[in-house]
Amino acid sequence: MKENNKPGINTICVHTGEVKDEQFKGAVSPMYMSTSYAFDGVDVKRYPRYFNTPNQEMLCKKIAALEKTEDGLIFGSGMAAISAAMFAFLKSGDHVIIQQVIYGGTYNFIVSEFDKYGIEYSFTESDTIEDFESLIKENTKVLYIETPSNPLLGITDLAAISNLAKSKDILTMIDNTFASPINQNPADFGIDIMLHSATKYMGGHSDISAGAIAASKEHIAHIWNTAINFGGNLSDQTVWLLERSLKTLNLRVKEQTKNAEVMALYLEGNLDIDRVYYPGLKSHPQHELAKKQMKGFGAMLSFELTNGIDAMDFQNNLKFIKPSMSLAGLESTTVSPVQTTHALLSEKERLERGIKDGLIRFSVGIEEPKDLIEDIEQAIQKAKK
Repeated sequence: MKENNKPGINTICVHTGEVKDEQFKGAVSPMYMSTSYAFDGVDVKRYPRYFNTPNQEMLCKKIAALEKTEDGLIFGSGMAAISAAMFAFLKSGDHVIIQQVIYGGTYNFIVSEFDKYGIEYSFTESDTIEDFESLIKENTKVLYIETPSNPLLGITDLAAISNLAKSKDILTMIDNTFASPINQNPADFGIDIMLHSATKYMGGHSDISAGAIAASKEHIAHIWNTAINFGGNLSDQTVWLLERSLKTLNLRVKEQTKNAEVMALYLEGNLDIDRVYYPGLKSHPQHELAKKQMKGFGAMLSFELTNGIDAMDFQNNLKFIKPSMSLAGLESTTVSPVQTTHALLSEKERLERGIKDGLIRFSVGIEEPKDLIEDIEQAIQKAKK
């Protein structure tokens, strides 16, 4: 019997949030491209910028169901979702605590924009609960975390963060992109607001840009009041593509996660690799914590090449694995964080966060692991020459 008689995860992926084709009974949701809808003075005012066209509204139901929340919102990018959520709950004079190692775009957004609006912020020294607690002030309104973190796959204790925040009447937000709703549901541990770059696992095919928020109806309504002013809504064509992609989310992510576990073990045993960052490895310092709060360890990992092997030479020699700015598609990709996701940080800021020049972030796809291993082996040998 399913929990509370709710449908299983694959059924949610396929059927929750479908737009019904009442006339022709098609298997695929119809796409509503209209920007103008009739209003009779009673029904909801439908308008793309209000996040409530038929395709937008139903997609939000699917995302909420996947994250086990009451409601959701979708945006044109992950950063649009993050900025809307932050500005909805923070004003001049407020204080936010942010986990030290986070996505570079989020870091740059905070340090570039918050001072303009008089919003105070503090970065932790690590991802331990003690570091968060020591930074709390009377005006602290939000604790912001990312777990697993980008790019070093650090794990933050969701239950501890939630308990700490609730004891101080502070809101919690998490970037849950790397885990996806398949491998982690932070709402189960009391986290208030889940954020996603839906460009990544939710989209999964490297062909759309989108963002998503999942939370209670109350919190989503509060974010909506701010979001409609920023104009970060998603086109209905992209909404339709995202709904299509979510139908296979569970199948894709489980296969990618299985492959990542194989690749992490292989890389850990490779003498040309200095270090592997993956929460599924027993050598990961927070492996036991990851086991408690994740259903799977995810398909993202990072590794450092040994001295003498140039990270870009190695990536340029890959054949199947694609050097890429993004991640989480069906195809395996690599990226050097120092040149892309964390390029806006200074060298000092990167090193403080453990991000070295030789670090490579590896998004594992659905290819056979043996082919990925052979590709890495030949690229290493060429990079050595």
